[in-house]
Amino acid sequence: MNTATAIQHADPTPAGILLLTHEEIGRALIAAAQHVMPRLPCQLDTLEVGANDDPSASLPAAARAARALDHGGGVLVLSDLYGSTPCNIANKLAGLGVRARCVSGLNLPMLLRVLNYPDKPLDELAEVAASGGRGGICIDRAV
Repeated sequence: MNTATAIQHADPTPAGILLLTHEEIGRALIAAAQHVMPRLPCQLDTLEVGANDDPSASLPAAARAARALDHGGGVLVLSDLYGSTPCNIANKLAGLGVRARCVSGLNLPMLLRVLNYPDKPLDELAEVAASGGRGGICIDRAV
């Protein structure tokens, strides 16, 4: 067997990125990312769930937002808090036929890391996100 035929090529279409967060968080993180990277390298949007929003009404809106970002590479959904309403909505997207991977614990280092690797395939991008989020957490040294 020719080894060249055994190589799997990455999906040439980059994944879209959807921040599915509590209110104000997604927009603030996008603004901070634009401060660091004025030209964002991929499609990025946010859907923020308010305290009084009905989760069952937010699910179709999240599916529409994710589908709008998916141009063949799927969608990476970044949520701020595991187990919260935005995260629970994100985890239901696949059941609606959306090709999505969800990563919770969203922070600015996570988002910046993802934005630095926009051409990674969806599954690998989810790992990049988790690594970036963990890597951005540091404890100062006691003096």
